[in-house]
Amino acid sequence: MSTSALGKPSSGKRRLKDLLSQSDNRVCADCSAPDPKWASSNIGVFLCLKCCGVHRSLGANISKVLSVTLDEWNEEDIEAVIEVGGNASANSIYESYLPEGVSKPAHDAGHEERTQFIKSKYEQQAFLKPSLRIQAGAAAKNSSQPISSREIVNSQQSSSTSENSEFLGKMKVKVVKGSNLAVRDMLSSDPYVLLILGQQKVQTNVVNSNLNPVWNEVLTLSVPHDYSQIKLQVYDHDTFTADDIMGEADIDIQPMITSALAYGDAKKFADMQIGKWLKSYNNALIEDSPVNIVAGKVRQELWVRLQNVESGELELELEWVPL
Repeated sequence: MSTSALGKPSSGKRRLKDLLSQSDNRVCADCSAPDPKWASSNIGVFLCLKCCGVHRSLGANISKVLSVTLDEWNEEDIEAVIEVGGNASANSIYESYLPEGVSKPAHDAGHEERTQFIKSKYEQQAFLKPSLRIQAGAAAKNSSQPISSREIVNSQQSSSTSENSEFLGKMKVKVVKGSNLAVRDMLSSDPYVLLILGQQKVQTNVVNSNLNPVWNEVLTLSVPHDYSQIKLQVYDHDTFTADDIMGEADIDIQPMITSALAYGDAKKFADMQIGKWLKSYNNALIEDSPVNIVAGKVRQELWVRLQNVESGELELELEWVPL
């Protein structure tokens, strides 16, 4: 039985609603009018009614427009918007080279001014990095499908990464502490944390006889181009028998990497939120986990509930290190 049948909102719809509640998505991506009710699913932006009309005039091969409240969204459209991360992430791509003297239209701008800016931004891609305009433009000509912001980010990473490079970058994972971990010995446990990404495995030290351990250890994983989720497992160390599992969780690093690649050099930006991994029924998050630029670095704090175990939570801090 689906979650909808049980009276809960579908995870996709809920994630879309949560994304819309982010501060950058509470205004139109193109004119900053409040309370946008429309979206371009392939570009990954939320729009006001006036800007939505201009987007429709561009054609669905440029911008696929949907109503947030009235239209039925398929999972592909929902995932496309969530993957981009919303207005701030998309604008960091489409407005990365906004020329001096060119400004976004105000919310009360006339139709002609609004149309000129939106066509320049998305159809002509005049504000993209120059190298990306060529790649994205060529892709658009060779496809009847709308070009997504994610595809542009992919071309950015492929053009900026050596063909011989096996990895996109490195992920530093600070295992901060655990809370209320499960008992696996007589009265306590001797826990340690294992992280797995592909064939890589790294682990913390063992903390003896402690259900609320503090590690504050930084573990580093190299992230390949075809990365997957990081598998986190907690074990109880045993001297004479096999170590006992104390729970596990999957860590989705895609929201962080997508945001980091979209913004490029984080040192050029002030402290700000650039993305978010949203809590849902399908993941281990206890609360939404924002992706932030802090002191020129892309960082993310996570609080996860261990799965397949009677109790246990972990606090983590991620930091993206580009090559």
